[in-house]
This record gives sequence, structure tokens and C-alpha cells, in this order.
Amino acid sequence: MSAAEQPVETPSGIPLAAFYDQGAGTAKPPPGRYPFTRGIHTDMYRRRLWTMRQYSGFGTAQETNERFRFLLEQGQTGLSVAFDLPTQMGYDSDSPRATGEVGRVGVAIDSLLDMETLLEGIPLDAVSTSMTINATASSLLVLYQLAGERKGVAGHQLNGTVQNDILKEYAARGTYIYPPRPSMRLVTDLMAYARQEIPSWNTISISGYHMREAGSTAVQEIAFTLANAIAYVQSAIDAGLAVDDFAPRLSFFFNAHSDFLEEVAKFRAARQLWAEIMRDRFEAHNPRSLLLRFHTQTGGSTLTAQQPLNNVVRVALQALSAVLGGTQSLHTNGYDEALALPTEQAATLALRTQQIIADETGVPAVADPFGGAYVIEYLTDSMVRQARELIEQVEERGGAIAAIEAGYVQAEIEEAAYRQQRAIESGRRTVVGVNRYRQAEVERIEVLEPNPELERRQVEGLERLRAERDDGAVASALRRLADAARGDDNLLYPIKDAHAVYATIGEVSATLRSVFGTFLNPAPHTQSGVSL
Repeated sequence: MSAAEQPVETPSGIPLAAFYDQGAGTAKPPPGRYPFTRGIHTDMYRRRLWTMRQYSGFGTAQETNERFRFLLEQGQTGLSVAFDLPTQMGYDSDSPRATGEVGRVGVAIDSLLDMETLLEGIPLDAVSTSMTINATASSLLVLYQLAGERKGVAGHQLNGTVQNDILKEYAARGTYIYPPRPSMRLVTDLMAYARQEIPSWNTISISGYHMREAGSTAVQEIAFTLANAIAYVQSAIDAGLAVDDFAPRLSFFFNAHSDFLEEVAKFRAARQLWAEIMRDRFEAHNPRSLLLRFHTQTGGSTLTAQQPLNNVVRVALQALSAVLGGTQSLHTNGYDEALALPTEQAATLALRTQQIIADETGVPAVADPFGGAYVIEYLTDSMVRQARELIEQVEERGGAIAAIEAGYVQAEIEEAAYRQQRAIESGRRTVVGVNRYRQAEVERIEVLEPNPELERRQVEGLERLRAERDDGAVASALRRLADAARGDDNLLYPIKDAHAVYATIGEVSATLRSVFGTFLNPAPHTQSGVSL
């Protein structure tokens, strides 16, 4: 008898079915059936628990490798890599623009040498890895592939996700390099490349997380994420890919904020809308093309520096909403992240939070346990309707790319952020420990202090690499990349060739900048006339 067939009971001995219908005339099909409002699998977590994928990365590749191995020993089931800002923006650690930012908010990766160090001792054929990277996603993916090949792991054995969602960078986050249209070429080139070379890789994680962090509402998070997804699918089709060839490898990335019931309903609404879009608009026939598979991270912007231990409760409830909503993988934030990168103690407690939900609450035994609750169904239907209307507004403006180029999406998010901040400042919205239930005495907790020697060591390593590599091979590979960028060949192949001879991320990005140029985002204003 498989694990999914084992009888499941509550602690009182009450048997539990895998899911429960509302009875005759129910408006929602059961889990595992179109439009998948109630979940993408009939037995959901009885089949397999969500992947516990703690987002981690700081300092040098060596330091992050040590944290990864520690988390895997603690029971983490997947890796999630955070990169520092220079790596995200296509600058090497010795660039003047990188000064003071090397290794601060993630790990510094300049070359294949760093990637090999980052993954030392990690079984890449057994561990799934998510990389939160966008403008330089093509470089990081081929660096991961090259590191795998040098460990004897072929591309078809690699599993993971690369975020590769550049549109939300223009809308909410800001780590873009090139204008939107050449950036979209890199996105679709990566999708086509991975289909051939790394077939089990999820080639894009279309993210609402960062738009929510920037201040969007839950409805905007769904709508703008799916509007971006529509643009990616259409671009891939226009590039000659068949929808059912790539759509099953699409994944999504959502936030879990603190309004518990709305968050549960949000995940259900997003699943339903995506299934409808893929079936009705893009005429996908493969059932897997209709499935919205998503990763969730608890809300970083909800964490408070005041009374930071309160964040333990916030994270636990947010994580529970994601599980009730049917997430496929989950990151739980450390309670100290409003102050610094998480300590090992905070990261371990965040992981234990997921393990308690998985092993002690009984919640994973039933798919969509809130399904049929009047308020959840009301919220789900309301969010489907409102998000659909907002997607239509984006489409009326020419689609996601045109709406972003015009500043429409940015302005809508900033208006929502402005309204939320006014509600907090006026006291209409309570943030415990910030505008209510404050205390004069400051809680003292241990925080992770950045190593002042880190940047120097990273730069010295980069200098050694440049002294030892074959500069002629690097220059030749970069010339071939520039020629490819001027044409229409898939760019991932010359990018891989350049990194294989130890060209740096900064050099590859500079080569593409020389062809594509850079992008200046329009400065949006809130509809109330206040510039934020």
C-alpha cells in the first residue's frame, strides 16, 4: 500500500477522506479537476509534501555553501539561492558600482569558479535548486549547468527553477538591465534552450511576490502576475514554440501576507484563472499546461524591527495559509530579517515552522480543507472576478509589456502602497508593535553581522581568476556573443561558451549592453498626485 493509500485519522481516531465535496450542486469541481480551484492533485500532500525550500545566500560562495549544507542536514528538501545585487544587475564584484554591496543581500557569483564553490559537495542529481535571478538568469542557469557537467551530472539530470521573470522587475523591483523587448528575447531563448538541454528545469517562475512587497493588493498580485504570464506565453509562441511544449514547465511565485482568509482564497483564485487562460485563450491541450504550480514565500515586508519575536507568529500563520492554499514549495522567513540576514538560529526555526505544519497539525491530510466554507468561496469568487477585470485593463493597454513601458502597472502598485501606508499611519490598519501595543523597552536579539573582509576577499579571487584564465579565449567568446545578439540565434549557447572559458557575469552583461542598450524606467506617480 502506497503512502497516498494509507488510512489517515485525526488524533481522536476520526477517519479523513482526501477531500470533501460541498454536496450536490457544488460549484467547484474536486481537487485535481479543471479549473483546479481546489488544487492540482486529488490527494495533494498525501502524494508528496510541498518542498521546504529555504531562500539563502550571503557573502562568498564558500560561506553560502556552508549554510546550504547546514540546512540540508536540518531536513530542508530543496535549495533556494539568493544572489547579491551586483550579480543580479550584471556587475562583477570589482566594479565601482558594486562597492559596498558585494555579498550583502545574497551570495556574490562572478564566474564559473564561484558557482563550482557554491555547489561543492551538493548532489545536484538529487537536490532541486531554485535560483532567484532575472536580468542575468541566462548566465546563472548555464553556470549551474556547467558546474553540474564538471561534477559528472548531465543536463537531463538537473532539476530546479530559475526565476527569469524580467517584467516584474520593471514593474516593482528594479533589477533590470536591458529594455523590455530584448529582455523578453533572453527569456524565450532560455525557455527554448532548457527544453533541449535541461528538460526537467522550470524555465520561469512568474512572480507576484515582489509586486506584493512593493505594495500591491492581493488582487493586483494575481492580476499583474497572470498578465505578465500571458505576455511570456505569447512571446514564446511568437518565437516558434508550441504552447504544450513549454507550458508544463512554467511555474509561479506568490507572497503570503497576513490577512489569512484572503491569502487562502488568493491561491485558489489564481489557480482557477490560469487554467481558464491556458484552455480558452491559448488552447492548450496537455492537461499539465493548465496547472498553476507555485512557490510561496512569507511576506518580508510584513516583518517588523519592533518586537521582532512577533514575526515568528506572523510567519507561522502566513505559511499555514500557503499550505491551505495548495502551494508546491515554501520558504518561511526568519524572524530577524527586518534587521539583518537571518542567523542560523532564525533560519532553523523558520524551517521548523514548516515541519510542524507538515507533521503536527494534520492539515496536509486533506486537499483544500477550507473548500466549501462560505467565506472562502465568496472571497475566491470575488478575487477571480476582480483580477479578471484588471487583466482586461492591462490587455486594453496593449498587454503587459506596453502597460509597463507606459508606467501603468507601476502607478497602480504605487497607488495601492500609498493607500496602505496611509491606513497604517492613521491607525485604520493595525501592525502589532508598530502602531499599536507598542513597548518602550527594545527587544535585544542576536543578528548576523556582515564580514568587512568579505568584499576584499571576493575581489582578490576575481583578480586571480583573470590572471590565470585564457584571455584570448574569453575575448573570442565575447565577440561571438555580440555577433549573436545582433542576429537572431539563441543567445544561451554563446553565453554558455563564454562562461565555460571563465568569462565573468559582468563581461557577458557588458557585451549584451553594448548591443541592446539599457532601460530608463518611467517615473510613475500615484493617482492621488503624490509621487512616491
